[in-house]
Amino acid sequence: MQRGEIWVASFKPWRGMEVGRARPCVIVQADWLTAETAGTLIVLPLTSQLWAGADPLRVEIRQRRRLQKSSWVMIDKIQALDSGRFRDGPLGDLDDSEMAVIEQKLKAVLGMM
Repeated sequence: MQRGEIWVASFKPWRGMEVGRARPCVIVQADWLTAETAGTLIVLPLTSQLWAGADPLRVEIRQRRRLQKSSWVMIDKIQALDSGRFRDGPLGDLDDSEMAVIEQKLKAVLGMM
């Protein structure tokens, strides 16, 4: 598993407004950290629905390889998941320009700009 790849992971159980069910997600964790620890991976989940007003918190990812439809990365739903939650992948991977947009929005959400 590498940074920028899209994998299906189980987000169950969840509470309240957290992301739920099994869904694709983008691995945003640095590759060096993945190599050093096999315990968890930091990810951003994808959704196939874009809600009104959510644009600043989403990045569109077009259909590719095994990702069957265009989706949106949910920048505000960052999670660390146990490696046992991942089921299938990679469905595809993001290019450098897509990752740069995600990184910029993630920094804004985390107050790092």
